[in-house]
Amino acid sequence: MITVSLKKLSLKPGDRILDIGCGAGRHVCACTRKKDVLVWGVDRCKSDLLKARENLNFEKSYGVSHGIWKLLSGDINHLPFPDDFFDVVICSEVLEHIHDDKIAMKEIIRVLKNNKHLVVSVPAYFPERICWALSKEYCNTPGGHIRIYRQNQIIKRLESFGVKKWDTHHAHALHSFYWWLKCLVGPDKDDNLWVRYYHTFLVWDMVHKSRWVRLIEILLNPIVGKSLVMYFKKTDQG
Repeated sequence: MITVSLKKLSLKPGDRILDIGCGAGRHVCACTRKKDVLVWGVDRCKSDLLKARENLNFEKSYGVSHGIWKLLSGDINHLPFPDDFFDVVICSEVLEHIHDDKIAMKEIIRVLKNNKHLVVSVPAYFPERICWALSKEYCNTPGGHIRIYRQNQIIKRLESFGVKKWDTHHAHALHSFYWWLKCLVGPDKDDNLWVRYYHTFLVWDMVHKSRWVRLIEILLNPIVGKSLVMYFKKTDQG
């Protein structure tokens, strides 16, 4: 499930890309399908990094991975890279977990080159607010979401550290319904019949990429898209 539109970034051979909070490597995998890019995936969770390595090796074995990648255990507040190092920084579904998000924002912008691109995604305000209203457990789960961002709020906060927003969109509307259902029956009730049915549908859709389902989601994304995706360029003052 890819949240970021890589087409908007026009990746070129030799580009250095950082995916911070890479998880199981969904965006690292997507980036390495571009020829001769260099991609770093960083995450605090070692089990996620092991899964990312497995996924990347799987793609390489099928000849769909053409870039160079490296996975590191690291903290978003203390990235092990010099200033102005990356051409693209991706931070997808991470900042809502971070207690001091301002330090994290400064750090991901620090390692980005001037006039290059930062992509940040967070849960969109409306779908996330419904999740919090439906379930106290959803927002109290250890390691879970600790804040809900309004769009103007997070854009203004990021821009205060030297980037300028140039595009936004919403994604994954169909996943909003899944999370509302989970919150309604209990976030840990994965064995619930309706939750299992809906999850099976989402997996089927990711595999088969139905045009009709895609069209429905495109129409729903501006209203109930689960993720708000924002694209920024670092200014000379960043």
